Amino acid sequence: MKSALIALFALFMALPAFAERKQTFGDYDIHYIAFHSSFLTPEIASAAGLVRSRTQGVLNVAVQESGKPVTAQVSGTMTNLLGQQRNLNFRQVREDEAVYYLTQFPIDTQELLRFQLNVHPSGGRPINIQFEQEVFPE
Repeated sequence: MKSALIALFALFMALPAFAERKQTFGDYDIHYIAFHSSFLTPEIASAAGLVRSRTQGVLNVAVQESGKPVTAQVSGTMTNLLGQQRNLNFRQVREDEAVYYLTQFPIDTQELLRFQLNVHPSGGRPINIQFEQEVFPE
């Protein structure tokens, strides 16, 4: 399992072509990426407790302070263009020094989704991030 989680973290860090994003707030860098769960191998998905499906996306968030991973409370919502909102329930994944937060969301049709994240780094102030991501079912 350890090597599978390392591979998931490596995938997260190596996916800039799939729209990995970063926003900086003082000493904190918030990295986030939304991608289709089918990009994961079955082994990595299983080790991370994720469902690999044609209709499931994954949102991965990592918080760093001065380049080092830090823990945080991460929550958020996802809203489609019809205004239908879904709460996102993140769970923390730790692997050696890496710390990141994962959640899954449904991809029912090609659409533009709006994500609103609330990230509260340990020892820091809450940070709000908003972004849009176009998604496509396979």
